[in-house]
Amino acid sequence: MKQFPIAYLNSNDGSGLLAFGDGPRIKTNAGRAFEELQEFIGDQPNKFIFGYLAYDLKNELEKVYSKNIDNKKFPDLFFWVPEHVVKMNGEHFEFLQGEKTVESFEFLEYFIEEETDQNFHPYKLNFQALTSKEQYIENVNKIKERIQKGDAYEVNYCQEFVVKDIEFDFSLDAYFKLNNITKAPFSSYFQFDDFTIFCGSPERFIKRTENKLISQPIKGTAPRNADLIKDEFLKKSLLEDPKERAENVMIVDLVRNDLSKIAKKNSVDVEELFGIYSFETVHQMISTVSCQIEKETSFKDIMEATFPMGSMTGAPKVSAMKIIEEFEDFRRGIYSGSIGYIAPSGDFDFNVVIRSLFYNKLNKTLTCDVGGAITIQSDAEKEYEECLTKVKRILDGMNE
Repeated sequence: MKQFPIAYLNSNDGSGLLAFGDGPRIKTNAGRAFEELQEFIGDQPNKFIFGYLAYDLKNELEKVYSKNIDNKKFPDLFFWVPEHVVKMNGEHFEFLQGEKTVESFEFLEYFIEEETDQNFHPYKLNFQALTSKEQYIENVNKIKERIQKGDAYEVNYCQEFVVKDIEFDFSLDAYFKLNNITKAPFSSYFQFDDFTIFCGSPERFIKRTENKLISQPIKGTAPRNADLIKDEFLKKSLLEDPKERAENVMIVDLVRNDLSKIAKKNSVDVEELFGIYSFETVHQMISTVSCQIEKETSFKDIMEATFPMGSMTGAPKVSAMKIIEEFEDFRRGIYSGSIGYIAPSGDFDFNVVIRSLFYNKLNKTLTCDVGGAITIQSDAEKEYEECLTKVKRILDGMNE
């Protein structure tokens, strides 16, 4: 089958957006990326545009650079105007962009067949942690020392798992297998050139609906349990955990501050604080922050005010990012970035790229990253276990 960019934004409620086919594109790295993207958006009126923003675009916003190893080697930014955009809703679909042709129906049928086929390929992925448990615990304790000194209140510290020299040819099968494990509301599949993202994210970064923005940061995680009574206890414990609540409210304050840069006066509102939501593998604490903006506020304006998302940095944002670069041993790239779409109206919706696998066909490398918020109350051993809780079900599940 002909190779062209594909994006599938899957809400896991029976609905989703499927974009495919060649069209105008922009692929670039940090420097003038947001400015170039805004120009690209302006050149594509009344079109759906799909794409992603990598975490390392922070380099042009805050001048926080990474000297760490880059195993992914994805471009920092890729957006394109798909030839076809199809709104999926159960067994029904509607072409929002592009003509209904024999070729487009052939691809749509192929895609739906892959989605409904539950006979997944067995993978034997021998992921290796870049960071040893001992080094992880040492780093967490050093980060706590920095927090004690007042350099930050909270730092999102991450680690990377890698498989090298791998031929990974079952692209859609791998995504739907991952999705079967996570069943997350901001799940996505994104493929272009030699790069593929398999994303099982439960988190929304930011959404625009007319003149309203909402952001829904996640901070606070607890494992699921097959025993309903134990599962309910874990859920209740998460809600009442003072450390998790402190982490969450710090990031809510950061998001409020970010939105206030572009919001109409007195319009920033915390619509929900400490909401507990249950997903296939974990319970999460999610808050919702919103604001009103002027009609002429551009995509560039909004991203420059809010990116990267505070749930993946810590607070204060710039100080936390500097500490991240000091203690992490890999370049995040698209991890901690965002995948989404911009509608012809200018409305948009973007996720947070977590719980994901990333494949670079050129260097035959598959990666999976995971992290958590470190505060002065953090216990290094428990933080390590929380990371394993987030990632283990994915890595184990892909091999089953």
